[in-house]
Amino acid sequence: MADKSMILSAEAEAALLKPIDEYVGKIQKQIDALRVDGSDKVRSLKNHIAIAKEDKNLTKEERAKIIAKDKADLEKAKSVESANKDKVSKLISDAESYLSKHYKSDYYEKVVASCEAEKAAENASYDKIVATIKTEHEQALAKLSDSEEIKDEKYVYRNRLFDAQMTHESKLQEIKDRKHDAFAHKFHLIDLLRMSKYTFGQKQAQKVENYKYTFNTTQFMYKNGLYIVILLIFIALCIITPIVKHTQLLTLTNILNILQQASPRMFLALGVAGLILLTGTDLSIGRMVGMGMVTATIIMHSGVNTGGVFGHIFDFTGIPVAGRAIIALVACIILTTVFASIAGFFMAKYKMHPFISTMANMLIIFGLVTYATKGVSFGAIESSIPNMFIPNLGGFPTIIIWAVVAIIVVWFIWNKTTFGKNLYAVGGNPEAASVSGISVFKVTMGAFILAGILYGFGSWLECNRMVGSGSAAYGQGWDMDAIAACVVGGVSFTGGIGKISGVVTGVLIFTSLTYSLTILGIDTNLQFIFEGIIILAAVTLDCLKYVQKK
Repeated sequence: MADKSMILSAEAEAALLKPIDEYVGKIQKQIDALRVDGSDKVRSLKNHIAIAKEDKNLTKEERAKIIAKDKADLEKAKSVESANKDKVSKLISDAESYLSKHYKSDYYEKVVASCEAEKAAENASYDKIVATIKTEHEQALAKLSDSEEIKDEKYVYRNRLFDAQMTHESKLQEIKDRKHDAFAHKFHLIDLLRMSKYTFGQKQAQKVENYKYTFNTTQFMYKNGLYIVILLIFIALCIITPIVKHTQLLTLTNILNILQQASPRMFLALGVAGLILLTGTDLSIGRMVGMGMVTATIIMHSGVNTGGVFGHIFDFTGIPVAGRAIIALVACIILTTVFASIAGFFMAKYKMHPFISTMANMLIIFGLVTYATKGVSFGAIESSIPNMFIPNLGGFPTIIIWAVVAIIVVWFIWNKTTFGKNLYAVGGNPEAASVSGISVFKVTMGAFILAGILYGFGSWLECNRMVGSGSAAYGQGWDMDAIAACVVGGVSFTGGIGKISGVVTGVLIFTSLTYSLTILGIDTNLQFIFEGIIILAAVTLDCLKYVQKK
């Protein structure tokens, strides 16, 4: 049973808060008085200077005169601010010390206890109301015999239960709001004292409280349910593998192997993520990888090539090894970017669905490379090249660093550039973006060009990792892996939704799962089933979130 004696009235709660507000309020008045000719004036003059600089109604001379006067006054204000700095800091410290000693014990904890008691009382009241409604419903049904009347009574019963539930949830939310407001009031006082310049600890405390306040179990499961299930599967694999295969799965060597395998795939996923952000996709990624692998292997081949292209045998042995590696990288990027741009052009110019334009790309690339090379697999590349560009330093595969750099660069493009902001805008609503002056054509082409560059880098890195052995068939299925990683990572096909962190998570999830199942000896075909189920679950959750928003 709830202890109703602990429930505070609004007046009682205000009485608890009054001495705290009065004490801090007195200090605040002293601080405000010190800031009038100091900090407040500095801020005001800075704003006035900025306005004067933009005022087109002023002549050059008038503007210069106003700015000169403001700057002179600004120096005086800064001087006052500097002189009062220690006094203000001491007053703030005094106020915060008082809040630290009294706010929680004298006010907040009592409000929390009151809210808990009120919540318990409300739950008990709700249970009683539901029981009463149920009893009245059963009594009403006992008196009825007509099927239509029984149907109407059941309808009324459901409505009464729904109304009671809505009222109950509303009251619980009011209690939750009251508790949150009591917490937030302390930081409102600190905000006034510090002029919104919180300490790191104060910022973190507010973040934790805001997270708890806005936390919703249903939404949390929509966002993270799939990750939780995958984590549980991985934990289960870590337990099963030592029993079945007599080897540990979660070792430093295996973790590094997973990261090493994930690194080239990270480039591909980052590339296609930008296209998915535009409600697009790319079915040609795998064939791009095959084309890049063949190109890179031919140029970096150890000795004269054993296979030919359109019957011509290439010999790049006369070029220094480092130069050949750079030429191979540039050639990969050029080829993948050209083909990606072609697919992007048809999507941007003619509104062709990327499924069609990239599928056509996939067929053209595979047919062209297979016909040109007769489908043969080229040999190994110069062994010194991988040691030069992706060496193992003390057992650490530096190919991982390439992937980290790519993640940082793409994150910067997405989040810190005009192109990145436009990418989200066009993905979210191309019509609105167009009306606001954003070139949908340029953004779409930019996304495909960026994807092409990343595909070229990824295929070149994979060639280094595998020490060559490029063929047209290499990379088959990599398109599905890249797209699946983005979807599982939360990049939505509805457009305009997605984060780089999600893409990284998706790639690591799929690479880890594939690696773990392979060590366990699970058949490759069964691995496809696992991947298919994960993709279906991810897209279903994404669709549910979209339906909820609608």
